[in-house]
Amino acid sequence: MGRRMLMVLAVTLSLVGSSLLSSAATAAEVPRITKEELRARLGDPNLVILDVRRGADWSTSEAKILGAVRADPGDVAAWADTVPKEKTLVLYCA
Repeated sequence: MGRRMLMVLAVTLSLVGSSLLSSAATAAEVPRITKEELRARLGDPNLVILDVRRGADWSTSEAKILGAVRADPGDVAAWADTVPKEKTLVLYCA
């Protein structure tokens, strides 16, 4: 994994259930996962990783998480209902 990706993973947000996506939770209330914790869970079938980096941040990055799904952060309504509620959701952002 690239150094930049590891730094970004350190600030990765972990949300459980899509109901949290629509809540008004502040960043302090949202559980976080460290890059080490995420690395240990890669490949877990109960984990969904959404890469929600904005346009150029995503397209110009050399660091992408294997298995992550690209999701437009400006259009949460389009993908929020497609995320399985029983899975652990990790948002990868820069």
